[in-house]
Amino acid sequence: MKVSGFTFIRNAVLYDYPIVESIQSILPLCDEVVVAVGKSEDATLKLIQDIPSGKIRIIETEWDLSLREGGRVLAEETNKALAHVSKDSDWCFYIQGDEVVHEKYHKTIKSAMNKYKEDGEVEGLLFKYLHFYGSYDFVGDSRKWYRREIRVIKNNPNFQSYKDAQGFRNNGQKLQVKEIDAYIYHYGWVKPPEMQSAKIKNFLSLWHSDDYVAKNQPQGQFDYSQIDSLKLFDGTQPEVMKNRIEKLNWSFDFDPTKKNFGLKNWFLYHLENLTGIRIGEYKNYRKV
Repeated sequence: MKVSGFTFIRNAVLYDYPIVESIQSILPLCDEVVVAVGKSEDATLKLIQDIPSGKIRIIETEWDLSLREGGRVLAEETNKALAHVSKDSDWCFYIQGDEVVHEKYHKTIKSAMNKYKEDGEVEGLLFKYLHFYGSYDFVGDSRKWYRREIRVIKNNPNFQSYKDAQGFRNNGQKLQVKEIDAYIYHYGWVKPPEMQSAKIKNFLSLWHSDDYVAKNQPQGQFDYSQIDSLKLFDGTQPEVMKNRIEKLNWSFDFDPTKKNFGLKNWFLYHLENLTGIRIGEYKNYRKV
């Protein structure tokens, strides 16, 4: 079985993306990792070049910001990386620049890839998500956070990144997937407050017009306290994140017993906790 990893990145240093840790977290499962490095305003290219692994293959790209509405440029860059994976790979493992796979899930992921490699019904593997917020001690637990997404797909030329690069499509159709008992750790909301504001401004610019960005960008340091609901994280962090966590230089404290919900969301929150059912959940896949 051959596995190709793929990802894309731009301005990783400027906006403090843990892209090195992202890549390192899937390297043990991959025979190669294709990284589409967009032309940047910082040392992102050198950052990737300095990762000590012969498995990494870099392609240099230029982002087409005319495709920024709705985040289409993110899917475009994902597809550029996907197009360069080896043709003889069985699986393609996608990881975004603020996502990490805990090493404790490697065995589960590899086992699923072996199990479904020859199963024509299964087009991808569906992962659960933990969204860290404010620090490495809290995760979001409200309806605003997506719960699952596809991160491993069969190597099929008809599979393409969809919309803003959150999922994939097969000739426009949702992929048929098997859910596995493995999590993606998402760290997009764990940055120094001033850097989080800069990151949000940049991210908005990949979705909206300059006028919209000017009117809606955060002012000053990002205020992490304005969140509806969090819970304490009681697990372990991935080994590749150890050094980054040790360098954390800001504090964030939150009372997880306090919930900032309206009546409707309060009811839906408790319903989900009791039953596991999320009413109206958008599912970017089809389970088989």
